[in-house]
Amino acid sequence: MRILTIVKQVPDSNATIKVKPDESGIDSAGLKLVPDPFDEFGIELAVQLREKRGDVEEIVALTVGPDKAAEALRVALAMGADKGMHLNDGAFDLTNELLLASIVAQAIKRDEAGFDLLLCGKYNIDLDSGAFGPALAEYLDIPHVGAVTGLDVSEDGKSFEARRRIEGAEEVVECGLPALLTIEKGLVEPRYPSLPNLMKAKKKPVDVLTSAELQTDESLQVATQFQSVAPPAPKPDCKFVEGEPEDMVKELVRLLREEAKVV
Repeated sequence: MRILTIVKQVPDSNATIKVKPDESGIDSAGLKLVPDPFDEFGIELAVQLREKRGDVEEIVALTVGPDKAAEALRVALAMGADKGMHLNDGAFDLTNELLLASIVAQAIKRDEAGFDLLLCGKYNIDLDSGAFGPALAEYLDIPHVGAVTGLDVSEDGKSFEARRRIEGAEEVVECGLPALLTIEKGLVEPRYPSLPNLMKAKKKPVDVLTSAELQTDESLQVATQFQSVAPPAPKPDCKFVEGEPEDMVKELVRLLREEAKVV
C-alpha cells in the first residue's frame, strides 16, 4: 500500500494576522507559517497505519507553494513520511482550490506506481472552504469520504470502513481502495517531530515540479475567484443601564425596541 498525504502551509492561528489595506489578502511580512493542523491529522494517520500494518510500502507527502512551503513538507517528512513532492511555481494560485486540485491531480498521475490511499485535512484553516479534497477525488475519478473520525482498513488492504459524524448520529461508510479521505479533528493526535527527525528530514528526497511539467486549466481560473479579505467589523460600544431595577428594566426594553429594534 502506498499512501499520499497532502499538506498546505498556512498562517499560524496563534499569530497576529493583519489584512492588507486594500483588502487584497493577508500581510505576510513577518507572519509565521505552519503546516495546516487538519493536514497534520492526515500525516499522523498515515504513519500510524504503517506502524500497525506491514503492507505500507511508502508514504509520500505533497505540498503546493513557493520555496518557503518546503518548511511544511519537511515537517511531514520529520513526522514519518518517506519522501516529498513539492509543486513549486509562482504561477499556481493558492486561493483557487479547484485549480490547485487539478494541478495536484496531474502530479499524482505522473507517479507510475500510483497511490492506494490519499489523505488530507477536511479543510484548510486559511480559506475554510473544504473544496480541495473532494475536487481532487473527482479529478482522479476515485471515491471520497469526507470528515472521517474513525478508520479501519481491511487486512488485505483492498477496502476500508470509515466513520464520520452527521447530525444526531454517526455514519459508517464502506469503500474500496484507492480512495481519498479528508480527516476530521479527533481521529488521531499528531506527534511532535523531534529535532533528530527534523535533521533527518533534510536528507529525505523531494521531487520538485513546476508549471513546465504541469498544465494549468485556464477554465478553472474563473471557476472560483478570490474577491477580498477584510478584518471583522468592530464591535459597537457597550451601553450600560444604571438605576433601580424597575427603571433599568424599562430602559432596557426601550433600548431594545427603539434602538436595537429587536422587540
